[in-house]
Amino acid sequence: MLVSGLGIAAQSQNPPSQPPAQDQQSQSQAPAEDDNLQTFKAQVNVVNLFFNVKDKHGMLIPNLTKTDFEVAEDGKPQTIKYFSSESNQPLTLGIMIDTSASQTRVLEIEQEACAQFLHAVLRDKDLAFVINFDVDVDLDQDFTNNVRDLTRALNKMQINAGMGGGPPGLGGGPIPTTPRGTLLYDAIYLGANDKLRNEVGRKAMIVFTDGEDQGSRLRIQDAIEAAQKADTICYVILIADRGFYGGFGYSGDYDMKKLAEQTGGRVIEVGNKQEKLRAAFEQIQNELRSQYNLGYTPTNTKLDGSYRKIQIHGKGGEYKIQARQGYYAMAKDRD
Repeated sequence: MLVSGLGIAAQSQNPPSQPPAQDQQSQSQAPAEDDNLQTFKAQVNVVNLFFNVKDKHGMLIPNLTKTDFEVAEDGKPQTIKYFSSESNQPLTLGIMIDTSASQTRVLEIEQEACAQFLHAVLRDKDLAFVINFDVDVDLDQDFTNNVRDLTRALNKMQINAGMGGGPPGLGGGPIPTTPRGTLLYDAIYLGANDKLRNEVGRKAMIVFTDGEDQGSRLRIQDAIEAAQKADTICYVILIADRGFYGGFGYSGDYDMKKLAEQTGGRVIEVGNKQEKLRAAFEQIQNELRSQYNLGYTPTNTKLDGSYRKIQIHGKGGEYKIQARQGYYAMAKDRD
């Protein structure tokens, strides 16, 4: 079974007894107690933003209100119609793990730390899926709230250094000089477009990689656009065994910073240190559980597919706001 023409292979498991993920998600994530918000969303086009606010030392700032912020779209002021300082909405997570040859010495610590993170972060109405990518992109575990199933999928991952993934270099990464491939950009695109785009509520992808793409059919900008259209925050945990590259190092951090900044996430570099990886997970968990949420109705009502830049400013304080930089004005699919 294929999820996309790009060829993300689903895990071969018996069909789950629970409803399909999308139906389950829509049922679990409908905030029944907030009928006014649901009606408001149904009647108008609303841009919904999840974001963090930090002080100059990088500490999260709680307890701000709607009056502490100003929002502009393409430089034009917008009226905030909805604001919340509590992130009680269910969370949908995509866990994306690089299993190419360069990750040979760090995969085990990724598996362990990621399992611990999922145990800590997932709540009753949250969902997660797991994808690994190397010369192929494989869906190891579809949407589930079962941490045991997610951990089992993580533990089954193995390094795959064989050739594959189409002609090398088309993803914008370097042409490989040894028999390996890393379909990083294809994996991000598929995770966003095929898995997260039709989900509702808060969405995030956590990508474990050294940032090097080799052989993707798509480019980094395609991956970024897919994440933006899916309203998905991208965190990148830059994890690498520098010894694998000898004295030449690696240069994938530039594109990963671009991905993270434009989607409202960030890059955390951990090298090959387990304690740094655990600290990174703690930071991400705190940020995901400390998000503000605001919504506004754009003054530009055209749904023409164009990209709109968003600016959020804090009033009366030296705030650093971590939010996506824009969105694509597209009509929502109707049932």
